[in-house]
Amino acid sequence: MFQNLKVSVVIPTLNEAKGIRETIKNIPSVVDEIVVVDADSTDGTREIATQADPRTKVILEPRRGYGRAFRTGFEHCTGDLIATADGDGTYPIERFEEIAAHLLEKNLEFVSCARFPLKDSSAMHFQNYVGNQFFTVAASTLWFHRFNDILSGMWVFRKSCLSKLHLLSDSWNFSEEIKLQAYMKLGKKFAEFHIPYRERLGETKLSPWKVGLQNLVYLFAMRTGSVALIQEIVKRPKRSEAARSSEGSVSP
Repeated sequence: MFQNLKVSVVIPTLNEAKGIRETIKNIPSVVDEIVVVDADSTDGTREIATQADPRTKVILEPRRGYGRAFRTGFEHCTGDLIATADGDGTYPIERFEEIAAHLLEKNLEFVSCARFPLKDSSAMHFQNYVGNQFFTVAASTLWFHRFNDILSGMWVFRKSCLSKLHLLSDSWNFSEEIKLQAYMKLGKKFAEFHIPYRERLGETKLSPWKVGLQNLVYLFAMRTGSVALIQEIVKRPKRSEAARSSEGSVSP
């Protein structure tokens, strides 16, 4: 409990055996439950997470996607406050109390933890740094608001605010979506809080160019209000070659 509020931490994982124990070890004692949402890891991540701390419950989510993992995790949270972190040790979850105190003292609903400016430049590869800066500037320009870090994966927020957000993404662009939704829907109840960032433990799972293109498309889709339409087009089942051949063979 933190100031009489129950606290949940959500961590999405996919083969994070090298980092998940360290991540969980850093979670402060005021946290009541740790929800690890695992995308069917094959390296023992789930077992390590379960053994690392008795507060941990592991949810198996076979549907792949960064956003899907978080959305599933939020559904299983019972806390009044929710904090998030990646399972690779990069985010300072040990500073939860400081960030949560800021949220409560300022009467905020959502705090996004901004990594920039980096305290340790070696913590992020140059290519990733440039990409993060590009999307942060793009979001700031499109929404006429200066964001410091639009793609951070650490947030602290009141669970009650989720009902006000229209979250649709199952992919990496969930990170930009939740911040932009919080900014648009919560107004002055949204703020950023600077944090240190560490070099990841283990290998990265994302393809920078692919993820970058997806994020760019999603950013413009959000600004134009066409996210639902684009998702409908992407998810629309394609007819198989056999089905098309069969249709073509039907006599008039």
